[in-house]
Amino acid sequence: MIIPARIPEPNLLRVLFLGLSTLASFSLAQLELHVPAGLNKLEAVEGEEVVLPVWYTMTTPEQSSSHPWEEPLLIWFLEQEGKELNQVLSYIYGAVSSKPRVSLVHSITTRNVSLRLEALQEKDSGTYRCSINVQDGGGTAVGHGSKSIELKVLVPPAPPSCSLQGAPYVGTNVTLNCKSPRSKPTAQYQWEKLAPSAQVFFGPTLDAVRGSLKLTNISTSMSGVYVCKAQNRVGFSKCNVTLEVMTGSKAAVVVGAVVGTLVGLVLLAGLVLLYQRRTKTLEELANDIKEDAIAPRTLPWTKGSDTISKNGTLSSVSSARALRPPKTAPPRPGTFTPTPSISSQALSSPRLPRTDGPPPQAVSLSPGGVSSSALSRMGAVPVMVPAQSQAGSLV
Repeated sequence: MIIPARIPEPNLLRVLFLGLSTLASFSLAQLELHVPAGLNKLEAVEGEEVVLPVWYTMTTPEQSSSHPWEEPLLIWFLEQEGKELNQVLSYIYGAVSSKPRVSLVHSITTRNVSLRLEALQEKDSGTYRCSINVQDGGGTAVGHGSKSIELKVLVPPAPPSCSLQGAPYVGTNVTLNCKSPRSKPTAQYQWEKLAPSAQVFFGPTLDAVRGSLKLTNISTSMSGVYVCKAQNRVGFSKCNVTLEVMTGSKAAVVVGAVVGTLVGLVLLAGLVLLYQRRTKTLEELANDIKEDAIAPRTLPWTKGSDTISKNGTLSSVSSARALRPPKTAPPRPGTFTPTPSISSQALSSPRLPRTDGPPPQAVSLSPGGVSSSALSRMGAVPVMVPAQSQAGSLV
């Protein structure tokens, strides 16, 4: 599609046509637009195509046919309520500019300016106005005309949806619903029951506007396939629903089956949860760290050489410290100091205290500070030392 650079903007085109119309009004009426009788209001179906038929003639006898000096300027507008004027096609100085799905049916040199609309949509509805100006070779307007055609795009009913409302038990009431989501004009609804016992329903049982069918005090003979037909002037669509009326025993069986299924599902879910919980508990027990047992009490060391052999260096060091003589003043001349035997020196190391009992009493190893009973327990050998009197003689 070629659009020349010299084509004015739509607003400028309106001003241009207004000026040309004003100039043409002062001249003789030489141009006339024609629309076939009864076609100034058209209806078309969505998805199809339509032609808006318009042509023009020159009233001067000698100019009854197209001549090379004619230069038509053509614009088609779409007017819709609540919207701005929309230019859908223009023919200016031999170049055509148009919206998608819009074109001229014939060459403009034939004076036929009919408009074709393809693949119609509902939004294409509105009033289409054709405005044309004809100039002579010198650019002088010799005629102007305008015609309008109203177009209404109809939409056949879209496939409806059928549903059943209510519990289909013997003696109850149910409602069959049918609704088409899109239709222009509004669809009317009709319900019918198919063979073997075919039946067509009418009001007041049927609501043809809302598409509902009310069945009261139903019986098993009313079971079957029910078909809803949504229809308007340009088409129709259908849907169906199956009604199966259940008796009391059959209903009880159905209810029992439903309840049994639900109970089975609940039990299965419970078993799964129990298994998962047991598995989780076993894993937690396997991963737990057991509490340490209480350490056994330390057994007391044995006496004598066994103690020295088990404790090694510690007992020898303790023995050495215990057998070290205390620092005391040197004895006076003539005074005898008792000397412990070798066995008492070897066994005089103190016992290590027990970890679970009270600390032992400290034993002083200084001569004169140890009782005879303590020395005997240590294994010391008693030695008799003669006493001296104050005068220095033996007692």
